[in-house]
Amino acid sequence: MTTARDLALVALDASPGRTVEQGDLSLALAGAEAIDLVSAGVITFDGDRMVPGPPTRTGDRLLDEAAASLLREEPYETVEDWLWRRGDELAAAYVDDVEGVEPGARGRARRHPLLSGRRGAVDPAERDRAEARRASGEPVLAVLAAAAGAQDERPEAGRDITDDAVTTVLAAVGDAVMELEAVRQRRSIEDAAFDNVWRGF
Repeated sequence: MTTARDLALVALDASPGRTVEQGDLSLALAGAEAIDLVSAGVITFDGDRMVPGPPTRTGDRLLDEAAASLLREEPYETVEDWLWRRGDELAAAYVDDVEGVEPGARGRARRHPLLSGRRGAVDPAERDRAEARRASGEPVLAVLAAAAGAQDERPEAGRDITDDAVTTVLAAVGDAVMELEAVRQRRSIEDAAFDNVWRGF
């Protein structure tokens, strides 16, 4: 099991009163993939740039797709750029994957898979392993789940993380999620102003 798959399962099992935004989860999943690629020896970091090694198969379909999509020309890609590029609709891809849906079977029409209230046939053993990892407070998953909105943020969660590459990725995920929230707020203000014009205010 990868961190990204565990994160997708944790998000699917988030409490009913909690809203997990697809964009936030997609960014967090892209970050989880970067961390999984580091763990698998597929990439290293030079500052905030993701340096790919020789092509390597991980045995996980989506993670192999991530590895195949790495930019292999210098100066290589920053982790921030990776999050936005790789994260495009990644939440939907992972929800389909953990629910056993064939790639492309649902198309792109289902824009908000986590808000649909529908649950597919998730492997109970995988779900139990992901929940056990979440319940243990494992710091990487805890920080990513909090960034995705799947659980409350615990300030102490990241204190035990000493790997520089992992710290770089987690910081980039936090910044990207905050940037996305700022975009949402700006759009909300603009939409409200537009509505007020039409109402004559």
